[in-house]
Amino acid sequence: MREYYAFTDGACSGNPGPGGWGVLYQAREGDRVVKEVELSGGEAMTTNNRMELMAAIAALERLARPSDITVVTDSAYVRNGVTQWIAGWKRNGWRTAGGQPVKNEDLWRRLDAAQARHRVRWEWIRGHAGHPENERADALARAGMTPYRQGSKA
Repeated sequence: MREYYAFTDGACSGNPGPGGWGVLYQAREGDRVVKEVELSGGEAMTTNNRMELMAAIAALERLARPSDITVVTDSAYVRNGVTQWIAGWKRNGWRTAGGQPVKNEDLWRRLDAAQARHRVRWEWIRGHAGHPENERADALARAGMTPYRQGSKA
């Protein structure tokens, strides 16, 4: 049986500053990778949390049809937000439990809509811990940031 994974990561040079996001898709049959696709992008002025969100959004929005997919992130912010906090934010009119506006509401709404089309399993892993797919997603995120870094030739 084929299983689908999206390994996502975000990066930022300064916070805020130039940022990038990366996605490594894998289709697996058992322990064997049968297909891979890489995506990346970035922005000139952003935050690390926004780039982490954009990676997850890009991973889900790119899927052409409803899918079963495991999204693997090293961002506790993304994983906790999407699995624990978002339902309360929506009930509270996009306000936190303390009554403050939700930061990055635009991207949380977009992620909520993107995941609604799919059956998503969210998995957290420790970043920068030698996990090969996470390291590749990190490299893609850094590559996505490159055109926006001061002094780079885009």
